[in-house]
This record gives sequence, C-alpha cells and structure tokens, in this order.
Amino acid sequence: MKIRVLFLLLVSLLINSHTQAQASPYFTFNEEVRLAYQRALELRVQESSLLLATEKREHPNNYMVYFVENYLDFMRVFIDEDEDAFDLLTKNKDRRLAFIEAGDTNSPYYLYTQAEIKLQWALLHLKFDEYVPALSNIRSAYKMLNKNLAKHPDFIASKKSLGLLHALVGTVPDNYKWAVKLLAGMDGTIEQGRREIEEVIDFHRKNGDKLFETETSVFYAFLMLHLNNSSNDRAWNILNSGELNPKTSALACFVLANMAMRIGKNDLAIEMLEDRPRGAEFYKMPYLEFMLGLAKFRRLDQDAPQYLQNYISSMGNGNYVKEAYQKIAWFHLLNDNELQYQQYMSFCKSYGRESVGSDKSAQTEAENKDQPNPILLKARVLFDGGYYSRAEQTLLQYQSTDFSDAGLQLEYVYRLGRIFHESGETQKAINYYQKTVDQGRSQKYYYACNAALKMGLLYETAGEKTKAKMAYDTCLDMSPNQYKHSLHGKAKAGLNRLDN
Repeated sequence: MKIRVLFLLLVSLLINSHTQAQASPYFTFNEEVRLAYQRALELRVQESSLLLATEKREHPNNYMVYFVENYLDFMRVFIDEDEDAFDLLTKNKDRRLAFIEAGDTNSPYYLYTQAEIKLQWALLHLKFDEYVPALSNIRSAYKMLNKNLAKHPDFIASKKSLGLLHALVGTVPDNYKWAVKLLAGMDGTIEQGRREIEEVIDFHRKNGDKLFETETSVFYAFLMLHLNNSSNDRAWNILNSGELNPKTSALACFVLANMAMRIGKNDLAIEMLEDRPRGAEFYKMPYLEFMLGLAKFRRLDQDAPQYLQNYISSMGNGNYVKEAYQKIAWFHLLNDNELQYQQYMSFCKSYGRESVGSDKSAQTEAENKDQPNPILLKARVLFDGGYYSRAEQTLLQYQSTDFSDAGLQLEYVYRLGRIFHESGETQKAINYYQKTVDQGRSQKYYYACNAALKMGLLYETAGEKTKAKMAYDTCLDMSPNQYKHSLHGKAKAGLNRLDN
C-alpha cells in the first residue's frame, strides 16, 4: 500500500514538474519559427505573421516569436519611412522586451534577442534623426552582446552583430573616439570585426546550420566592400554564393541589386530589379522602383524617369525623393531640355527630406542653382553605371582647357582619374589623381580629397605602405564642402588597416 502511495506521489510530482517546465518561457527556433523568420527576411510579411500567430497559439511560451515579430515591424517602418507607424510600433518594442526579460535567463537567446531588437530600433531612430535614443540602444545592445559572449562563448550568433559594431567603431577618427568610448563604452577595430564575422560564416558552413548565414554574409560583403579595401569581385562572390535568391525574395533582390550597382554590374542590377518578386504576398518595397529608375538612368535609358516618378508617388516626402527629382532633372538636361531641368530642380527644392547624403547634395544643387555641365554630367552618370568605355569616350572628345571654369577643369581631370582607376589602368589613374590633388587641394570641391583617398587605396593594394599612408594623410588634411566625414572615415579605415 505504501509503495503504491509513493508511486502515485512520484508520478504526480513528475507531472507537476513537467507542467511547470512547459509553462516556463523558453526560446526555441523550431520549424515554425524558422520558417516565419525566413519569410520575414523575404518580406513575405503576411505569411510570416500567420506562422507566428500559429506558434503563439500552439506554443504560447516560446518567446522566440517576439524576436521575429520585431523584424516585421522593423522592416515595415524602415521601408515605408512612416514616422506615425514608428511612433505607434515603438510600444511593441517595449512590450516585446518586457516579455523576453521574463524569459529563460540561462538561454543564449535571452540577451541576444534583446540586443538585436535594440539594434534594429537604433537604426530606426537614426532614420528619423533621433540620435540620443539611437546611441542609447546601441550602447545597451553592445553591452548585452559582450555579456552574452562571455556567458555563452560557443553561441556564435553574438559575434555577428558584435563584429559589425567593432568594425564600424574602428572607422571613427581619433578626434571622435573619445565620444564613442564616453557615451557608448565601445571599442574595436576593422580587423577585429572582420575576423569575428568570418568566424560566424565559417561556423555556418562547417556545421550546415544556415539560420543566420544570410544576415552574416550580407554584413561581411558590405564590410569588405566599404571598409576593408577588398576587390569588388571578392565582395560580390561572398554575397552571391549564399542563400539569397533575388527572384523569390524582395530583400535579396535589394541586397544583390544594390551590390551590383555599386561594383559596375549595372545591367545585371536592372535585370534583377525587373524580374523581382511581385504580388500580394510580398510587402511593397518602393525603393526597388527607385533603384530601377536610377540604374536605367545610369545606362541613359529613355524610360528611366517613369520609375523615379513611381517612387516619388509612393514615398511623398520620404528619403531619396529629392535625389529622384534631381535625377529626373539631370535626365532632361542631358536631353537638351533645360526648362524641364529647372522645373524638376524646383520640385527637388520643395519636396522630400534632407536626412541622407544624396538628398542633401541634391538640395544644395537646387538651392545654389549649380547646374551641372552636361558633358561632365554624362561622363559621371555613365561612370556610376560602370560603363567606363562610354564615359571615357565622352570625355576624350574634349580637353580640360575647353572648360572655362577652374572647377570644371578640375572635375574633368578627376573624372578621367576615376575612369582609368576602375578600368584597371592604375598608373594613368594615379597620374590624374595626383594632378587633381595638386590643382584642387585648396578648392572647396571634394574631388581632390577623394582623389587622395583613391590613391591611397591603389598604393595599399600594391603594397606600397609609405605612399598609401601619405595619400590617406593628404585626404585627412583637406576639408571639402561635401562628403568630408565619409571620405575622412574611409581614409582613417585605410590607416587602421595599414597599422594592423
């Protein structure tokens, strides 16, 4: 009898223990959540939301759903640039963090998911020029990721975001690093970030777990292209060898087409953007229409303005609207319609925001009435599309003395340097870059500053460290009226690489 009572008591305790364990919050990337996460990255928002709703109903204590849910809100606000939605959905962020904070503190996902949510909202704060909360979220996320790495050294995902943060901090000029350390407690180098992200990619490929491979590959490719002076082909191969499919994922189309446009594969970018996935199951991404219009304009296609106008109609006063108006204006200028150029530059002045650099540049042109020279503009547009031979032919029909203005003469020399650089004619490029620096060192334009930066990159690639350092220092000694911080950041990144 006693044995039977003890047996029933033991069974009861086991059942209660199991029930309590099941009732405790936990973090699991089960099949349903994995699929929801994948669909979120593909911008299949409705399908992802339905999968998460099912998971909440069937496994209400799996708090991983809140991590994926935040991706959906982040992408909606980031893509639409809707400040009202941003204000409204901020409440979701706080609610999700409150849920996760009540979760399993021993899980490696406990701190990781909180950090990722804060990083995503930091990007949104930056998009709407809210720098104090952005910095606060970055600081908090940075501390959480470091703590998680110390607590769970085998949890590789922590290094994905830490690597990017370390690399970005490594580009901050010395005279601003005190602020980063004081306000955010952050430190790092480009080399450190590169190693960490490479470790994550290597882990995924060796272990066959592709959960975070897509995100990590994107981070790494852009890091190598923008901060590490890698060849364009290497950056492209890293990105193109992953799981990204531009025909099934709108986000993949954005990433791959964006990279293709940056490295002179403009025709391929147009092909991907024209064949991008469309339909009710995909969240609308108007920026892809802007990219298509921009890519077509760089090829001087006659239908380019209609895509840029489509973007303007979708975005109202959002980012890149000023640039879109500017590019339509340029199109008309290159087609000998100065009246239409003036009309669209007036639209550029009146509509859109001035948050991003290209919009600020467009606004400056509109306010100052700095009408570009059509010859130099045509060469510039073709160069931006990677059509180097066409750009060179456009310029070599003239000489610098054919331009009466000193600024136009400087731009002519600079444009030839850029063309020869990207065409692989290194010595010609260096000669024209040096000429640009000599002529434009004291001018307000960015040409000389960027020419010095590009010389540094060429010398660095050739292994001529002393000359590379001199070129980077020359870049840092100049203060152009445009792109100063960006150019100086890249020069500093070059000096950091050489020191390592």
